[in-house]
Amino acid sequence: MEQKLIFTNHVSEAVDELVEAMGTPAVFVLCDVNTRSFVLPALQAQSQAIAGAKIISTKSGDANKNIEALASLWKSLSDLGATRRSVLINVGGGVVTDLGGFGAATFKRGIRFINIPTTLLGAVDAAVGGKTGVNFNGLKNEIGAFANADAVIISTCFFNTLPQQQLLSGYAEMIKHAMLQDKPTLDRLLGYSVVYPVFDSEALLGLLRESVSVKESIVAGDPTEKGLRRALNLGHTAGHAIESLAYKYQSPVPHGYAVAWGLVISMVLSHMELGFPSEILHRIADYVLKNFGPYSLNCKEYPELIDFMRHDKKNPSPDAISFTLLKDIGQPVCGCVVSEDKIEAALDIYRDLMHI
Repeated sequence: MEQKLIFTNHVSEAVDELVEAMGTPAVFVLCDVNTRSFVLPALQAQSQAIAGAKIISTKSGDANKNIEALASLWKSLSDLGATRRSVLINVGGGVVTDLGGFGAATFKRGIRFINIPTTLLGAVDAAVGGKTGVNFNGLKNEIGAFANADAVIISTCFFNTLPQQQLLSGYAEMIKHAMLQDKPTLDRLLGYSVVYPVFDSEALLGLLRESVSVKESIVAGDPTEKGLRRALNLGHTAGHAIESLAYKYQSPVPHGYAVAWGLVISMVLSHMELGFPSEILHRIADYVLKNFGPYSLNCKEYPELIDFMRHDKKNPSPDAISFTLLKDIGQPVCGCVVSEDKIEAALDIYRDLMHI
């Protein structure tokens, strides 16, 4: 089933129209403690469907996207009388849409769900594309399923309250999409300030629509990640490893920041393996250093980081570490197996580029 993407800053109207078209089923809303406080009241005041919904809360933060939270969601749906005709509306960032999507896909073998991402990262990444799941055994998104939402309502009206770190975290995924698209798209993103001065919400909505369309076109050609969709892994083999390493040391980093650092590492490998232009590599590295700062990786951490890379779900075997790399902007090459020696060399260059 294809998911309907709705780009609008009139979210409540869109929700009510969707629920009415579904035959006005019993509505349940999943949100975390933050969106319950800062977003839900406004939606309840403006949306008839959400005003009459039964509310389920979960803890915020990626560390709480786990089996225990999933079981709690299943129990709440069961105790509150949800049926296969019910609809679950996930209001929040990527943790909520990942958890809620997987919970809906598996409760009573599947109920309908709508995603309303309230963060830039959630809007451009987690809420779109049909990936759902939870973390398990210290690994990101280890358990999950492909399950499309009935609809995703994408808006920028919630972003004015987001801290700079969350805005930049989402913007890193948009930069990744631009690198998979073309140089003009990348130039537009690198020339737009998502933070300073206060961003123009309508202009950002346009950039967001363009970014999501890149992902949507790739996903449509490969919905279950057998080939082309692996292009979206750009920056993620190294990025997820950095996230896992930081989590192990109890110093978690935002997903988008890890992707930004992973993009730099991937561009270094792209230059080494495929001749990716060095001037673009330095431009990306300079942008990441200026806006995201460095992840202060040291040489002693290389073995652990590489071991986390071995657990990437897209690797062809436990002994082979696979990356999505670029020949040039808009020219991805998926499934590039890279040796540990070259990964270590790339990490050394990353540290130089990040002035570590």
